[in-house]
Amino acid sequence: MWKLYAILTTTMLIWGLNLPLLKYMLTFMTPVTMTAFRILTAGITVFIILSAFKLVRLPTKKEWPYIIGGAALNVVMHHYFLNMGLFRTTGTNAGLILGTGPVLTAILTALILRNYPTKIQWLGAITGFIGIGSVVLAGQQGLTGLKLGDTFVFLAILAQVLSFLIIAKAARTLDPRLLTAYMLTTGSIILIIISFIQEPGEITKFTTVPPSFWAAFTASAVLGTAVGHMLYNYSLGKVGPSKAAIFMNLNTLFSLIGSALFLGEIITGRHLIGFAFIIIGVILGSGAAEDLYKKHKNKREASA
Repeated sequence: MWKLYAILTTTMLIWGLNLPLLKYMLTFMTPVTMTAFRILTAGITVFIILSAFKLVRLPTKKEWPYIIGGAALNVVMHHYFLNMGLFRTTGTNAGLILGTGPVLTAILTALILRNYPTKIQWLGAITGFIGIGSVVLAGQQGLTGLKLGDTFVFLAILAQVLSFLIIAKAARTLDPRLLTAYMLTTGSIILIIISFIQEPGEITKFTTVPPSFWAAFTASAVLGTAVGHMLYNYSLGKVGPSKAAIFMNLNTLFSLIGSALFLGEIITGRHLIGFAFIIIGVILGSGAAEDLYKKHKNKREASA
C-alpha cells in the first residue's frame, strides 16, 4: 500500500508542477490547439511505453463505452475547460480550485453508489467551497475579472472527478494504463477537431514558438500528462476513487509552489486561508476524520 501512496504523491508533484508549465505555454498559443496536440503526444507516448512491456491489446466491445466516456470527461472536457480557464485566470487560483477534487470525489462517489454522505462529509464539502470562495470571491476584483476563468477550472475538476468513477469500473477488466492510452488518443482527436473549428489557423503558431516552449511542451506531454495520468489511473484502479483523491490536495500545494517559483505569482494570506479550508474540507469530506475518530474510540474502549 505504501508503494501506491508513494506513486500518488509523485503524481501530485508532477501534476502540480505541470500547471505553471501550461500557464507558460498559453502565453504563446491559444488553449485548445496547444492542449489537443500536447495530449496526442501524451497518448502516443503511453502506447510506446506499454508496447515495450507488451501490455497493448485491443479493447472488447464492453470496454469501448468506458474508453469513450472516460475520454469525453477526463480528456476532452477536463483539458478543454482547464486550459480555457488558465487562459483567463492565474495558476495560483487554478491550483486552489483544483484542490476541491478530493471533496467532490468523496461526495459524488457516495451519491452515485447510493451511500449517502454523513453530516461530517457534507460539512467537509461546505468547508471546501468556503476555501474556494475565499480565493475567488474575496479578491480585489470581487465577482468580476477572474470569474469566468475560475468557473472553467471548476468545471474541469468536476469533469475529471466524474471520470474517476468510470475509470474505477473499467479497471476491473482493462489495465488502467492501457485505458489511459486509449482515452488520451481518442480525446485528443476530438480536441483537434474542436481546435480547427474554434481556433482556425492557430496550428501555424507551432512554427514560431521559441525553444523554451518546446521544452515545456515536451515535459508537460510526456511527464505531466502521459506518465502522470498513467500512474494515477493505475493507482486509482488499485485503491479506489475516494482514497486516491485524498492525495489531490498535494496537487494544490505543489501548484501553488510552482506558480510562485516559475511564474512569479504572489501567494497571499488569502490564498493560504483558502488552502487551509480546502485541506480541512478534504479531511472531513473524504471520511478520514470519521475513520480516525472511530479508531481512537475503539482503542480507548479496548483499553478501558
